[in-house]
Order: sequence, then C-alpha cells, then structure tokens
Amino acid sequence: MFIVDTALKARQESGNPVRVGMIGSGFMGRGIANQIVNSVPGMELVAIFNRDVEKAKRAYTEAGIEAFQVVKTVGELEAAIARGQYAVTDDAMLLCRAEGIDALIEVTGAVEFGAHVVLEAIAHKKHVILMNAELDGTIGPILKVYADKAGVILSACDGDQPGVQMNLYRFVKSIGVTPLVCGNIKGLQDPYRNPTTQKGFAEKWGQNVHMVTSFADGTKISFEQALVANATDMTIAQRGMLGYDFMRHKDELVAQFNLNFTGHIDDLTKLYDVDQLKELGGIVDYVVAVKPGPGVYVFGTHDDPKQQHYLNLYKLGEGPLYSFYTPYHLCHFEVPLSVARVVLFRDAVMAPLGAPKVDVVATAKIALKAGETLDEIGGYMTYGQCETAQITQAENLLPVGLADGCRLKRDVAKDQVLTYADVELPAGRLCDKLRAEQNAHFALAPQLVGV
Repeated sequence: MFIVDTALKARQESGNPVRVGMIGSGFMGRGIANQIVNSVPGMELVAIFNRDVEKAKRAYTEAGIEAFQVVKTVGELEAAIARGQYAVTDDAMLLCRAEGIDALIEVTGAVEFGAHVVLEAIAHKKHVILMNAELDGTIGPILKVYADKAGVILSACDGDQPGVQMNLYRFVKSIGVTPLVCGNIKGLQDPYRNPTTQKGFAEKWGQNVHMVTSFADGTKISFEQALVANATDMTIAQRGMLGYDFMRHKDELVAQFNLNFTGHIDDLTKLYDVDQLKELGGIVDYVVAVKPGPGVYVFGTHDDPKQQHYLNLYKLGEGPLYSFYTPYHLCHFEVPLSVARVVLFRDAVMAPLGAPKVDVVATAKIALKAGETLDEIGGYMTYGQCETAQITQAENLLPVGLADGCRLKRDVAKDQVLTYADVELPAGRLCDKLRAEQNAHFALAPQLVGV
C-alpha cells in the first residue's frame, strides 16, 4: 500500500493518471466507481460498460460525475478518452479494444460473458483485474496462459477475501514462517439457502439476490478458497473443506480438540494436525462463527527454536501453529490498489500458479429431475463445493461455474455431486471450450465428451 499510494501520487502530479475501464456496474461496480472517482488520486475511471447503459450512467452519477458520453464505436470511445471525457456503453468489447485504457476491472460475476471479455482484452494487450471469482475458479488457469503469452497481467483483486488471504500469505512467508492453512471466517454456512430465503437480506443492502445466496450456500467461499489454493499450490483436506462450524457444533468441537475457546480465531490452531498439513503441502479452509468475522487467517509454523522463542515472546504462543489474521475485508475500497499494483509494478495480487489444484463442483441443493434445466449460481438447484482438480477430472465432475443452462439427462438426488454424464451442455459456449482446453493443456484429463 505505501509504495502504491506514492506511485499513484507521482502519476497524479505528472498529469499521467492510470486509466481504467470497468466491465459491469452492479452493487460492487458502483462502489468501485465511487472509490476511484473520489478517493484515488492518480487514477481515472474513463469508461463503464453495462448491458443496461442507464446502470452505467448511475455508477458515474452516484460518484458525482454528471457529464459523460454514450459511445457506440471504438473511435467514439477513444475520442472521448483523448478529450478527458467519461464514457458509457452497452458494448463491452469497445473497452477491450480501445486505446487509452491501461487496465480493465471485470466485475460481472458471469462465467460465459466474462470469458469473452477477458479473452478480447488480452488479445488487445490489456491487463485485467478480476472481481469475478466464478470465472477465475472455473477457467482462470487457462486464461492465465493466454495472458502470459500476450505479456499482460491477469489478477484477482485486493479487498475480496482471496486477495486479503494472499496478501497475508505473502507477509507470513516473508518473515520466514511457513503457511500451512489459509482460511476464511464466515458468519453463516447453509447449502440449502436460496433466493427466497435471502430475498430480505438482498433487498436491505441493495444487492443481487443470487449473489447473496451464493454467499450463504457456500458456493462463493468455495470459489474463493479454490482461488487461494490455485495461487499457493495448497489443497483441501476433504471435499467441501473441513469447515468447522462453531455456530452449530461449538460444544462438540471444543471437547474434541480440547480448546480453550474464547471465540477468537487465535484459539483454533489446535484444530489442525501439523504433520498432516505438511504432508498435504498446506490446505485452504474456512471456519464459521468465530471472531474476527468477516476476516481471514493464515496459520503457519516455524522450525527454528530460536524464532519460536521470539514468536512466543511476541504473544503468538508456543506453536507449533501460529495464528495470523486480518480482521476485515473491504471489497471495493481496495480494488483500485490492485489496479495500481498491476499497472505500475506488474505485481499480480493473485493468479493461478499453473495447473488447477482445487475446483468447485456442482452439487444438488434439492432432488433434481431429468429434463430440468439447471439455474444460475446462487439459485434453487445447486451449490458449489471444493474438490481437488485431480478427483474432479478422474470422476468427470461438473464444475458449478458451467452448470447454468445444462439440461439434466437423469434424476439426481439431493446432495449428490453432478457429473458431465448427468447433463447436456448448452451448445456453443466459449467457457466449455476453454475448460476443455484447460484440461488438455495441463494434461488433467482427455477432452470431455460433448465439449
């Protein structure tokens, strides 16, 4: 942060701000727009896309910008940028193709649409900052291959829990501690939540009800932890992660692990077997109903007795696991810092290291019937669970990021994980082709039938 704000100040003083385009202007997009316009000197949000251009206009007006141009061509967009005028459009590809934009922020949460946008942006040598864990967790590794070939950065963002975990992971490693658990602190986890149960919460905060449902049913946290695993070479301890829930099982967990439980994440280092963690190479996980929620944590170990003595002196305890945490994640407030890191320092906040380690697989939320068409993430029919990429491919499991629009060939029982054999894929989707290409590129499995 401290090097980033200094670099942005220099860009402001030189009259050469980082110029950003944004794809999507929903709840989070509007927050990002307001943040860049009013709180980030040295950066300008020069263009916003939304399919409903009125929503793009709203993002600017809520940020205090009243003058902007509706553009229909690349030439019109480039001319607006050259004049220093803000632009809105209902054609995302204009932002991907136009000169004068240093980076794009993709904040739609859509897998198929996002795939088209990211590939087009990469083809036109633009850095892309994703606030789209669904896309990243489904085909991020192959998109990273394309970005590397083009010489641009594809990165997740600060603010959302994966980026906050990655920042903490990098800090812990930098002081010589070996991270063995990267975790997320949740207030609720119920795989059977749906848009009806979450309608009130979504309306209260002005959020999309499907997105809110994906938070509650565990799909979103599964994507988030898959991103962390893929960026750190960690794995999971079991399908769905361990996911210790102190809301429902506090007494049993306290007794099982002999915890001195005050309700804080520091109390929970005993939950994990250090030898098992080392054997696995570290895991991603989450816990429910402990403080500080909604923060993140990294548990790490140190082999040097001298440093163990110092860590104990500094109130981190006797080990063998030491607790580090960030007590908050500030979502849209931190996204512009991610853009600056990428554009000014070529420092990706988070990106896959190579082949995926963890996938997010579609699981039946209710009993499903042959002939039905699966609904979108955060809907009534499926939720996502983490599974290792190896098992996902060996068992031909269906990624939840590809489930929307699939037609069921046969009945599927509640809580059963879906396979490709259970569904007929929609025709002609780019995301399916990229997923097959990802499997082939990393030699995870033969190309899947029907793709």
